[in-house]
Amino acid sequence: MLGELSKDEIESLLYHEPVGRIGCTNDGRVYVVPISFAYDGKAVYGHSREGQKIAMMRANPNVCFEVEHVDELNRWRSVILWGQYEELDGEQANWAMALLNERLMPALDTHDTHGAVHAGRLHIEPVVYRITVNEKSGRFETP
Repeated sequence: MLGELSKDEIESLLYHEPVGRIGCTNDGRVYVVPISFAYDGKAVYGHSREGQKIAMMRANPNVCFEVEHVDELNRWRSVILWGQYEELDGEQANWAMALLNERLMPALDTHDTHGAVHAGRLHIEPVVYRITVNEKSGRFETP
């Protein structure tokens, strides 16, 4: 049976799943990539190094985000949301990184509490961002 998730079921999936996928597009090219994320009820938060995903979202901030939980091929739940990409800095970036650390670090063995990536002696600050939710939809399948 296919069906629609309730608002509470949509929120639960967004709060509990640690990995989702961003879909972005620019110049006729679509790019979908998995990210670890945190959700606060209004927005999805993430961080990344500079690269194709960040360049595309800067050029076109209208993005799609998907998260799912799959128990079996015929038993799954999925949420899709549409929103606006926005880069954060200062206190907003610090707050977002704290939210990400709180949400994701229990699942990891080691972490950098400042969110920075270290490559040898090079210190690379991440791009911290949020996707403010404009619309959400959720579906499920059960046998």
